[in-house]
Amino acid sequence: MSAEFMRRAIALAIENVRSGKGGPFAALIVRNGQILAEGTNCVTSTNDPTAHAEICAIRKACSALKNFQLTDCELYTTCEPCPMCLGAIYWVRLARVFFAGTAADAAAAGFDDAFIYDEIHLPPTDRRILMAQILHDESLAIFSAWKQQNNKIPY
Repeated sequence: MSAEFMRRAIALAIENVRSGKGGPFAALIVRNGQILAEGTNCVTSTNDPTAHAEICAIRKACSALKNFQLTDCELYTTCEPCPMCLGAIYWVRLARVFFAGTAADAAAAGFDDAFIYDEIHLPPTDRRILMAQILHDESLAIFSAWKQQNNKIPY
């Protein structure tokens, strides 16, 4: 755990806010004590709702390492990860995550993700956005093809 890495992330987030390029969030991916990638929130400047700081840093780090997993890396992020970023953190298999602000701090600034956590626990039919299953049996052919693929890269 390094206060210097978190200070760097905080400085990036402040710069991001002041420049008007995006929200008040930044993240670093660190490997072996070296910054591998940096990311800032650029949702509004890119019109990409997935362009959260953590996601941007993860994408850059994976590209740099030419690997879709970051098992020996750490994430320093200026705020407790949202549900999307938390999912990405688990998918990429980061070793450790350090955060500064909390979800409550983000909510107080207008970034409240609590409703998403509430929705996750509901059955799809009870969620705010209509979710209905169709062509289930036909879709199973996709998984069958995956299972039979000899040169697949499991993840």
